[in-house]
Amino acid sequence: MKKAAVIMGSDSDFPVVKGALLELKKYGVPFECKVMSAHRTPQLAAEFAANAKKNGFGVIICAAGMAAHLAGVIAGNTTLPVIGIPIKSAALEGIDALLATVMMPSGIPVATVAINGAKNAAVLAVQMLALSDDTLAAKLEDEKKAMIDGVIAKDKALQEEVAKI
Repeated sequence: MKKAAVIMGSDSDFPVVKGALLELKKYGVPFECKVMSAHRTPQLAAEFAANAKKNGFGVIICAAGMAAHLAGVIAGNTTLPVIGIPIKSAALEGIDALLATVMMPSGIPVATVAINGAKNAAVLAVQMLALSDDTLAAKLEDEKKAMIDGVIAKDKALQEEVAKI
């Protein structure tokens, strides 16, 4: 199975990023988690991205706030799919990071999830890896079924409450 890389621009992003790690772990996807900065360690980030495929990675998740150039730096140096998690900041509530992550130039795509959307970033990474992994694909199917069953159960409970009115 290919690994997922989860890179954050600062260790202060870890409380959000932890949601992605937990989701990857739930699916049994091996991962490595690192701190790299597009601005403070651009050569390190570029080198990691350039070597990611040969080092066994199949997808890279990048979390960054404010200027949020990390996902773009990584995407510019690899052919692997890159998923960006814009991190909410105090100044602009994460809108700055969202725009910096999603507004990439042609030829350098970054799939972008919601502000602080770490769980969805992990699910998207699992979906990408599942294209060539039937075991992961089956786990995704099971999870979708569990979500459906959960909603049906909630609706049933609601209908019972409504009937009492």
